[in-house]
Amino acid sequence: MVLHNMSDHIITSEKFEDLLISGVPFLDVRAEIEFSKGSFPTSTNIPILQDHERQVVGTCYKKNGRDAATELAHSLIKGQTKTQRIEAWCQFARANQNVHIYCWRGGMRSKYARDWILGSGINIPLIDGGYRALRHVILDQIMDAADQVPVVRIGGKTGTAKTILVNAVEFSTDLEGHANHRGSSFGQRVSGVPTQVNFENSLGIDLLRKRQAFQGRTLVVEDEGRRIGSNFIPKEFYDKMHAADLAVVEMPLEFRVQRIAQEYVTQMTKEFLEAHPIDGWEMFVNYLTQSLFRVRKRLGSENYKLISSLMKSALRQQYKDGNTSGHDSWIIAMLRDYYDPMYAYQLEAQSNKIVFQGGYDEVLNWAIERSCTLKNT
Repeated sequence: MVLHNMSDHIITSEKFEDLLISGVPFLDVRAEIEFSKGSFPTSTNIPILQDHERQVVGTCYKKNGRDAATELAHSLIKGQTKTQRIEAWCQFARANQNVHIYCWRGGMRSKYARDWILGSGINIPLIDGGYRALRHVILDQIMDAADQVPVVRIGGKTGTAKTILVNAVEFSTDLEGHANHRGSSFGQRVSGVPTQVNFENSLGIDLLRKRQAFQGRTLVVEDEGRRIGSNFIPKEFYDKMHAADLAVVEMPLEFRVQRIAQEYVTQMTKEFLEAHPIDGWEMFVNYLTQSLFRVRKRLGSENYKLISSLMKSALRQQYKDGNTSGHDSWIIAMLRDYYDPMYAYQLEAQSNKIVFQGGYDEVLNWAIERSCTLKNT
């Protein structure tokens, strides 16, 4: 986007929340390795220095100081290389309205990149303090929510559609969605998991948006352990959740079995085959069998052997004619021998927090009513 007001080119912290809420596109000129460790959902990485270039410049900085490192960087980015990188930035700016640029701390890299882009007639606002400053806003938001926002939890046995229920409430946050994981031994998704930093960034931005839209209301979350897949809920936020009132969804076994079969068998088969047309089936089989293997010690040797046999039989039937009904038998066994006893134990430990129990619709109506209750009223 071409801008004409030069006074707007440095964006300071008082505007950061609005940028994150509105989802403006960010041009991230950090190196690939920095971007891979943490970024924002609307960020695109077009580095000013590639990984190997950044490493060489960084080594020079440590040995010979800033001036020498700057000179080296300019010697690496010149001629056709410089022209190509500027053009890539300009193309991104033209294609993305209201784009903002940053590097790690809003220092030399983003300032040089911005000046070079400006030379092509495009004035991109620069984030004062860079990625680190924006991330501080997100971390502060999570801490503030842990301190200020009333919370209620939705619990229930595996397969009671708790996540769907949470997402049906306006003022809620889907922790499993942010972690891209269903929160169980079978919970992984084909598209992989975010880094811890990206999980926190996604959660923080969601809280920021929801809190602005639904000020003073009670936040609805799913009852989770602190770890979801490879991600951890920030401690202060988890502590707030763990102390919150709990509503428990109760659904018939048949419903739960069909729900689990839909998510872990039908949907996962589709996801694997779409993402990996050649070896998707083998990857799906490995996903199921390895997920079961991970809990073999808790199941015990005999239960594990039985369930493994039922699973392999169901997979053979599915491969032969596409019939997935055979999976019901191992799902029922897993619920009986693993998930239900484990949840009963967990629920007993927090029985004093249970304030409501009922079917899906009853708990949904309760959650909506509680969520609409304003703080201090």
